[in-house]
Amino acid sequence: MNTFETHESNVRGYIRSFPTVFTTAKDAHLVDQDGTKYIDFFAGAGVLNYGHNNAKLKDAVMSYMADDGIMHGLDMGTAAKETFLETFYEVILKPRGMDYKVQFPGPTGTNAVESALKLARKVTGRTNVVSFTNAFHGMTAGSLALTGNAAKRAGAGIPLNNVSTMPFDGYMGQDVDTLAYFEKTLCDSGSGIDKPAAVIVETIQGEGGINVAGWKWLRRLRSICTQYDILMIVDDIQMGCGRTGPFFSFEPAAIKPDLICLSKAISGLGLPMALVLIRPDLDIWNPGEHNGTFRGNNLAFVSATEALDYWRDARLEENVAIKGRRIRERLSDVVRANPQANLKIRGRGMIQGLVTDDDNLAVDICAAAFKRGLIMETAGANDQVAKIMPPLTIDELTLEKGLEIFNQVATQVIQKRLSDAA
Repeated sequence: MNTFETHESNVRGYIRSFPTVFTTAKDAHLVDQDGTKYIDFFAGAGVLNYGHNNAKLKDAVMSYMADDGIMHGLDMGTAAKETFLETFYEVILKPRGMDYKVQFPGPTGTNAVESALKLARKVTGRTNVVSFTNAFHGMTAGSLALTGNAAKRAGAGIPLNNVSTMPFDGYMGQDVDTLAYFEKTLCDSGSGIDKPAAVIVETIQGEGGINVAGWKWLRRLRSICTQYDILMIVDDIQMGCGRTGPFFSFEPAAIKPDLICLSKAISGLGLPMALVLIRPDLDIWNPGEHNGTFRGNNLAFVSATEALDYWRDARLEENVAIKGRRIRERLSDVVRANPQANLKIRGRGMIQGLVTDDDNLAVDICAAAFKRGLIMETAGANDQVAKIMPPLTIDELTLEKGLEIFNQVATQVIQKRLSDAA
C-alpha cells in the first residue's frame, strides 16, 4: 500500500475502506494480490450490475477490438453507436411506450446531470432548480449544488447557487406531506422561492442513505411539475438498469419524466458511458452546444448493446425480485436478533441497507465484513447505513454466503457494542 500513500492524492477514498491491492475479478468476486477472494456486495458503486468481466459482454468488446472497430469517435456516426441506438429503442423504449431522444454527454453520471440541468434552463429560461434533502447527483459544480451532503459540498470552493432544496419523502417523518410544503412555495408569491426550471429526483437515494420515495409521492411530484410547467428530471444513474427490478426504477410509479439521466451500469462492463433521455420537443440543442471529448466511447456502445440482451425477456427482473426478497429476509434476521440496537431496513430490489442511529456502527460492520472477505460500503450523510448492493447476476449460493457473513459480523459488532456500553 506504500505506493498509493506515496504517489496518490489524499482524495482517494475507497482504498481506505478496502485496504488491499486487487488484481483480478470475475462475476461477484474480486481477488487481491495475496490470493484472498472477496464476495462483492458493492458492484463498483452500482456500475457492475452484470458482474465483473461478464463473459458475453467482454467477448463482444474483444471481438470488436480485434476487428479494428472505431474506438474513439466523438459524436460522429459509427456502426457501434448506430447498433446501440437501434437496440435501445427496440428493447427498452418501444416496449414501454417511451418516446425520447438520446444524448451522449461526457461519459460519467455527473456529466449527464450537468447536461440535463443546462437543457432544462435553456428550455424554460429559468435558472433555479429544485433538489431534495440527502440527494446526491455528482461532484462537478452544478451537480454538487444539488447534493445534500455537507462534507461533499464543502469541497466545492465556490458558492453553490441556483438550487432550492425541498424535503424528500419521509424526511420530516412518515406522517408529514413534504410535497404539500413544496407546492405551497410554488403558489405563494411570498415564499422566496424562484419558480424552478426543473425538479431533479432519485427514486431511491442510494448515497444519501437508501431513502425510498413512495410511488404515490412520485406520481404527485409528477403532477405538480406538470401543473406548474416545471420539467421533471429523474436521476436513475445508480437505481436504473435493473437495480431495483425493472430497467427504470420509476416504472412501477407509471410516470414519464421529461429528462432521464443514466450512467454507471448502462455500459454493462464498467466502461465509462452516460446518456440523457430527452422528451423530443425539449431537444432544442444547437449542434455542439453541449459536448465532450469522450462522448463517443464506442467500446461502451458495444458492451451496452450486449447488456440489453438481459432485457429482452423478464427473467432478470424476476430474479432481482427473488433475490431482493431474500436480502430483506436476512436483514430482518439481523433486526430480530438484535432488538436493543433499534435497527431499520430500507431499500428495494437489490439495493437495501441496515440503518442504525449508533455512531460508526455501520462503518464498523462494513470493516468487519471486509476482514471476513465481503466487500460492502456505507451510505448516508453520517455513514449510518450498511449497504448491500451486489451484482444483479450474482448466483444464489454466493449471495447466500455473503448474506451469512454479513449477518454474523453485524451481530458480532452489535453485541460487542452493547457489551462495551454495559
